[in-house]
Amino acid sequence: MNTNSKVTTPVDIKTILSTLWVFLAVNYIYCDHLGIMEPGMVNDLLTGQIGSVQITQEFLLGAAILLEIPFAMIVLPRVLKYGVNRWTNISAAAVLILVQLGTMGMGSAPSPVYLFYSAIEIACNLVIIWLAWRWNAPEA
Repeated sequence: MNTNSKVTTPVDIKTILSTLWVFLAVNYIYCDHLGIMEPGMVNDLLTGQIGSVQITQEFLLGAAILLEIPFAMIVLPRVLKYGVNRWTNISAAAVLILVQLGTMGMGSAPSPVYLFYSAIEIACNLVIIWLAWRWNAPEA
């Protein structure tokens, strides 16, 4: 018996996608958390105006809905069937890339921390799209 042989068990694509969504959600949260620590940000939040962006109830609801996408995508890859699962991952990641690119032009100029997290978030979304795109239909 050879005990030195390596046995690899393939990881289910659903698990990989779900884990990437966890990684992405945590990065979104920490980007916002660290952004609050930037000089002047607390004062801007207290005035309800960050750069050219007015912080309204509607703005906050929109932000909450957008942040709910990666949270929902933590669960959905594990429960959806192949076809809808694949396209849901591709669509959600594409939407979040567009949102991330769009937010770089909102308010004041993006900070180095925001740009750092944006690069990670966009790269992670691209990996999700790539994995979902290459995902082959399961054997029937």
